[in-house]
Order: sequence, then C-alpha cells, then structure tokens
Amino acid sequence: MTTAALAACLCFTAVHAGDWMPPDQRSDITAEDKARVEKVTRPTQDFSKAEAFEIMQGGAATSTASVNRDSYSHSSANITFAEEETFKLGNALFRKFWVSSPSSTQASDGLGPLFNARSCQSCHLKDGRGHPPAAGEDASSMFLRLARPARTPEEQARIDNYETINFPDKVYGGQLQDFAVPGLSAEGQMKIDYTEREVTLGDGTTVSLRHPTYSVENLAYGDLGEDTTLSPRVANQMIGLGLVQAIEPADILGLADPDDADGDGISGRPNIVSDTVTGEVKLGRFGWKAQNATIHDQSVGAMSGDIGVSSPNAPNPYGDCSEAQAECLAMPNGVQPRLGDTEAPDPVMELVTFYAENLAVPARRDVDDPDVLRGKQVFYEAGCTACHTPKFVTSRDAENPAHQFQLIWPYSDFLLHDMGEGLADGQQVAMASGSEWRTAPLWGTGLTEVVNGHSFFLHDGRARNRTEAILWHGGEAQQARDNFANAPKDDREALIKFLESL
Repeated sequence: MTTAALAACLCFTAVHAGDWMPPDQRSDITAEDKARVEKVTRPTQDFSKAEAFEIMQGGAATSTASVNRDSYSHSSANITFAEEETFKLGNALFRKFWVSSPSSTQASDGLGPLFNARSCQSCHLKDGRGHPPAAGEDASSMFLRLARPARTPEEQARIDNYETINFPDKVYGGQLQDFAVPGLSAEGQMKIDYTEREVTLGDGTTVSLRHPTYSVENLAYGDLGEDTTLSPRVANQMIGLGLVQAIEPADILGLADPDDADGDGISGRPNIVSDTVTGEVKLGRFGWKAQNATIHDQSVGAMSGDIGVSSPNAPNPYGDCSEAQAECLAMPNGVQPRLGDTEAPDPVMELVTFYAENLAVPARRDVDDPDVLRGKQVFYEAGCTACHTPKFVTSRDAENPAHQFQLIWPYSDFLLHDMGEGLADGQQVAMASGSEWRTAPLWGTGLTEVVNGHSFFLHDGRARNRTEAILWHGGEAQQARDNFANAPKDDREALIKFLESL
C-alpha cells in the first residue's frame, strides 16, 4: 500500500497527527540489503524440509537452553556481559512484591490502594501467559478492562487526535481492581459464566466450545456506567518483545490492506497511538489491541493500573483510583521524598523495561519432523499466514545491537483484524473497534503447557486447547477457520503439531 493510500484510510491529517506520516519503505537499509530481506522473508513453497535458520525463532537472540518451566525466562543470547547484570536487576524488580503504605520497607511500599496484583510476575507467571480463574481461584492473571465510547463530538475528536484511546468508567476507572490494601474495599469481582456449544467438523467430529459471559459482582462503589464495556484480558507471554519493537514500521504498515484491495477477505489495519513519554504518534504493536507503541509504555501502564505504583511517566500514586472513590484517595501512598517523587523512581522502569525487552524466544523443536512439516504446509494452505506473517528482518537502527538486523519468526503481522462477533468485546481502543484484535504472535506458544501448566488460549483464555482457539476464529479469519474445520483429521492433527513446535 502506498503512503498516500494508507494516510487517507487512517485520516492522517495535520489536525490529527501533526507532521507524522506513515513510512512506506525502510530507511535503515541499502538497496542490496533490501533485496536480501525480501528474499529471506518471502513465504516458502518448499515444505519438504525446514527453512534455513528456522529453528532460531528469535535470530541470534534465541535461547537454546533446555526446555523446562524457565523456558520463557532466559535473557537474549546475544546481549553483553554488562547487559546481563541490567537484565538480572530488571528481573528482580519484575518479581518484586510491593506492599501497602506505610511500611518499614520504604522502597517497596506504594501498592494500590486498589490493585490486581502485587508484582509483575504475579500476572505473567514464569514470564508466560495468564489464564481464567478456576472455581475458587482469584483472577490474578486476568482482569476486566473497563471503558466507554465517546459520547460527544469533542470526545471523539480526542480519540481521532490520538489524545486518548477511550474513556474510563466514571467511578471504577480503566480496569476493575479485585484487591485492595487493608482498610479499603476492593472494587468487585469478575464473574464468568460458561455455556457449552458443540461444533461439528467436516468429517463429523464434534468439538465443544465454551462461550463465556462476563459480569461483575460485589461492586463496592456503586453501579458501573450504563455504557461501560467489559473486556476480559489474560496476561500475555513476555518473550521476544524487544525484537517486535525492532521491526521497522514500514514492514508492518506494508501488510495493511484496510479496504481489502487484493480481494482476499483480509483487511488488516494498524492501530495508531501516542507515545506517552514523547507524545509522538506511532504505530501501536503491543497489547491485545495493539494499544501501546513501546514496551516502556506497556510497562508503565501495567505498573500503574495493575499494581497501583507510580513512576515518572505515570506519577499518580493512587493508580486507577477515580475522583469518585474518596476512600481510596484518602489512603496513604508510598512516595518517599528521599527516594524520589514517585513510588518507582528512576531507574526502576528503565530496568523493568530492559528486562521485558530481552526475554528470549526459545528455539523451535522438531522442525524436520515430517508431521510438523506437513502441518506447516496445512497452516500455509489454509490461509493462516494471511495474518500470522511468519517472518521479518528487524531494523539495522534498532536501539540495542542485540536486536539489530535479525531474522525473526513471530508469526504475526501485528495488525488489527476483525475477528467476528464471537470474539467481539464491544470495546473501542484507539483505532481498534469492538471486534478487532491484534494478531497474536505464535512463537513460543508451543511451550505454554510446559511453562504455565495450562493450554488456555485467546484473549480471555476461553479456548482450552489449540483446536478450540482456531475454531473461535471468525470475521476475516472465517475462511481459514473453515479450511481447518473441513480438513481431514490427519491434516488437522499435523497443523496442531506444527503449532506445538513453535
């Protein structure tokens, strides 16, 4: 797509985005490099053997450590010895348990007052993905995002101008916090009701899909707004984020086809958001709806919203407490003037961000297995790669040399796609509509069971295995989903085995 066409479809005008325009080509490489990149990222047509370097999903940063519960927790293999120390310090802060104020451990107080978790690791257990709560469990690795749509032209203009991604609930803020410090009531608890519905595949096999319905019980501060939407989100796995950040925007934007000009039924759109540090308008690429432009933004938002801990770019020590929650705003906070102006002063967020940027992608397994190769072919032929783009070459200008000019295999285009009413949450997030989601990267997901001990997939973990996850695909992915559903059993099993090898 040309710059002009993309700019038109996204309404990039001087009013909306200042002087930012979406790049239509890479500026970090020579013509010779460009030819090499185009050749190496071209989709394969040979499924008789593994592709060159396919086993190294994260390029030279790939972890080749033994497969075990720590497979998501290794540092990028190519960072320096000095950076290893920075990584370990970031890891310690990622695992740090925050406590309520006041506390004798002054460098650790500032929790809440309302919160979803006491540490980053509590949600991203073993740096992996969260899951919906089982009966009797709390929802520490899953929460409800709260938001309402614009109500006036002025509010819509704020979204159009990238000043906000949506509007929080007047009382409960941007997410439901189901924990609180002593002396304060939690906001409420997420309630999930499932109903089972059978789906019949082309060969007569039946698969039961569980349909969730979400509500909130035990609301402590009054009713939710009538137009407040509930969007359930499980914590994402953390691997490979720095490499995703190092992909040139032009390579992602070049995959966008918002008007389906090629007629393939796939209309990927980028989410465009503001960098909360610089204010620059950028391509969103992190989060379930690509609502964050950088890992730093993602980390700062999670520290504030999930844990209630302030930092220089989110300095409110009361986190997501709203003006309507006077009891919350009356609680003590953890700001220690001798340590800084916030509860997590510099360099806390820089260390946490570096850690998140350098969690390594584990190496592939069984890349030469005949069933895996057959499954890969089925994956391609079913049309899955129309959204799950296999590979990119990162920028030569990436901030960290460890991320520069690496051939990586994330299996995502990092664009928004309409996934149909079955997966819709009805919540607008910046440019993303209520039925659009960012294509989830697939690298490393084959080790979900090993690392996290479960096989729940999709944004809310409703799918209990990979087959269910595929069968939930609708909208732009409906044809690929139907191709899988109507394939012979051996082909379906081979495709699943391919996914398990990632």
